Amino acid sequence: MAIPIAVQLYSVRDDAAADLPGVLAAIKEMGYEGVEFAGYYGHSAETIKKLLDDNGLQCCGSHIGIQTLLPTVIEAAIEFNRTIGNKYLIVPGLPHEYTATREAWRRTADTMNEISDLLTPLGMQTGYHNHTIEFLPLDGELPWDTFFGNTKPEVVMQFDTGNAMHGGADAPPFLERYPGRAKTVHLKEYSKGEKGYEVLIGEGDMPWDRIFQLCETTAGTEWYIVEQEGADHPPMKCIDLCLQNLKKMGK
Repeated sequence: MAIPIAVQLYSVRDDAAADLPGVLAAIKEMGYEGVEFAGYYGHSAETIKKLLDDNGLQCCGSHIGIQTLLPTVIEAAIEFNRTIGNKYLIVPGLPHEYTATREAWRRTADTMNEISDLLTPLGMQTGYHNHTIEFLPLDGELPWDTFFGNTKPEVVMQFDTGNAMHGGADAPPFLERYPGRAKTVHLKEYSKGEKGYEVLIGEGDMPWDRIFQLCETTAGTEWYIVEQEGADHPPMKCIDLCLQNLKKMGK
């Protein structure tokens, strides 16, 4: 069964802030099956759900700060995400005190396990999305391994391919090392040359064939999520071209 493709709305954040209904309609017209949120642009959960339903789109995740998922305050996040039909509550980055040392990463893993224990009975999962620091050795170990080596299998490994390459890491070894945990994967292109992130999917140095092979076998991936950092086109055009390129790759 083919893995559906969504887009992280951060890719088109200014457009979405100005006209979320229009953006969602255009995203559906492009051929995307879902969206991942990084903020809700002032809309209520009920409005978000209606916009998704009206456009035949699914919510495949939402980026949420860890402070809003702590056990004492998590109920509001649970209720909002239950209303919009989202089961993946992903932490997109962490304050310094959560990442300063290897021991801090261990404590962060414990916190995420607590959050996971609250969400699992509800059919929801939390997870973590990488940037670059996770692949720079800290106190003798990669933070990525400190964190995912000490979190429960239910804590999702949302691997961002472009951010990892920017941090000096290739995706395949990590997708192999943690089988079944990459429930959602950010498809982000990267060029090791001067353009960096400013390339469309399929036009950089990402080993897509191997990434797709792993996602579709051992990694347990349920959603591909396009995230585009910039290129020589307006953001809406970029995500359209990225999807077209993925279709040319057979996705």
